[in-house]
Amino acid sequence: MRAVVARVTSASVTVDGETVGEITEPGLLVLLGVHVDDTSDTAVVMARKLHELRLLRDEQSCATTGAPLLVVSQFTLYGDTRKGRRPSWIAAARPEAAEPLVSATVAELRARGAVVATGRFGASMAVASVNDGPFTVLIDL
Repeated sequence: MRAVVARVTSASVTVDGETVGEITEPGLLVLLGVHVDDTSDTAVVMARKLHELRLLRDEQSCATTGAPLLVVSQFTLYGDTRKGRRPSWIAAARPEAAEPLVSATVAELRARGAVVATGRFGASMAVASVNDGPFTVLIDL
């Protein structure tokens, strides 16, 4: 799994003009990609990492502050642009494999007590955020 994690003061996801996920207080916006080799074990590790990552102000985490997360699936994180001008998506998991793993990551975060909003898997989403810092990191498992 791969995640681009931004510390935000707010963030939202809109599908067809409807807000489907939103955080209105400081937290993390997580763009989450699933690799073809990922498993449910990977989802558990990613959830722990996201929940405990000390990216918030004063080196705090969502686990210590209760800050919310907005998780948005994004297969394009596995686009390979090393050859030519057109990205290859061969490393990205197919939707039927990726969707359950994104859901498992969200479920594991919630089981840990995290407040989690989400986008809508496979939809054309408009993501809006107010980056805090800016402070953005890449997590690669």
